[in-house]
Amino acid sequence: MLEHWPTLGIVGLTYAGIAAGRVPGLRMNRATIAVVGVALLLAARELPLGALPGLVDADTLILLFSMMVLNANLRLAGFYERAGALLLGATDTPRALLAVVIAASGLLSALLLNDTVCLMFTPLVLALTARAGRPPAPYLIALATAANVGSTATITGNPQNMIIGVASGIPYLRFAAALAPVALLGLIVIWAVLVLLYPTEFAPGQRLAAAESPGGPLAPVDRPLLAKSLLVTLLLLVAFLAGVPVALAALLAAAALFVSRRVDPEQVLGSCDWGLLLFFCGLFVISGALESNGLTARLFDALHLDGQCGIVRLTAVTAALSNLVSNVPAVLLLKPVAAGLAGPEAGWLVLAMASTLAGNLTLLGSVANLIVAESARARGVSLGFWEYTRVGFLITLLTLLLGAAWLWLTLW
Repeated sequence: MLEHWPTLGIVGLTYAGIAAGRVPGLRMNRATIAVVGVALLLAARELPLGALPGLVDADTLILLFSMMVLNANLRLAGFYERAGALLLGATDTPRALLAVVIAASGLLSALLLNDTVCLMFTPLVLALTARAGRPPAPYLIALATAANVGSTATITGNPQNMIIGVASGIPYLRFAAALAPVALLGLIVIWAVLVLLYPTEFAPGQRLAAAESPGGPLAPVDRPLLAKSLLVTLLLLVAFLAGVPVALAALLAAAALFVSRRVDPEQVLGSCDWGLLLFFCGLFVISGALESNGLTARLFDALHLDGQCGIVRLTAVTAALSNLVSNVPAVLLLKPVAAGLAGPEAGWLVLAMASTLAGNLTLLGSVANLIVAESARARGVSLGFWEYTRVGFLITLLTLLLGAAWLWLTLW
């Protein structure tokens, strides 16, 4: 292992920067940190330049980009604002409002990207809680944690599931059948934990102040674009269920939306998170460098992660690694473990479940959490690290136990 100490040093520093999300004193984010890490590996001759194309998973990038295009069209059509207003306006008690926030966030995150759901729904939750005179923190925590838990259910729910779905080849419907019950149980856990930890806010008999649509009048809906976007979304789900490869189905959906006389392509492309796509490219190369140099295999041998690895050990290692280096890098590192198990499909599903649910542990555990916190902060509302962690720790512990137990009973 010592002969590849430059790889260990560069990758270690890169992962530390990715976990922190920044480099002290420098204006760098996770995407630029990953790119610098790749450049250093090339400069140190730990990786040949010609190896880069083979390390990048094109299918995952295509799937992620295509889902961004779909989400951009739904946003431009006014879907998120209208859906959020209708759902959040249909409650009259804090407990019911909490249930609606959790259900809407979880369901939409299962169908679409959880990060987008958090980005669109945070202003709506803040507006409604302000108008109803309720403290925003428990509802913001509900939004973030439910987006993570709900996204566990499907291949398209979050970026790490996309990687797993493409690498494993598990059909969309089989993936959902295995993990949707875990997501549903997890959403119930979120509601119960928040009611338990905020007894004053969610005391029986509490009522919400009468309120119209949150945030004032809704923006006009682009009905033709909304109809087209919803139709394409429906056809995409049908294609997933029919067994069409997820990357191909998503790309065809994006292509159909690009054929338009109404939408300026710059609006759609400008809504895509190019930094996230660049971040993924860097992560594919960095994890590939570890694997090609034999370092990943040696690390897993030391941790006794072999073909006989059990569900408890794999869940624990995945959850721990996801909070050390973030869930997407953890999944890329653990791909060889899942693929090498005696029951690889079960291993892939454990990896998806544990890496996603572990993101609820702290405010820094997932991008969805950070989106909610930063979006709220931009509107003058602070979601404290320890206030979140007090709830997130219990939610993470309970959902991981439930998820591991469910998969052990049904698959292992």
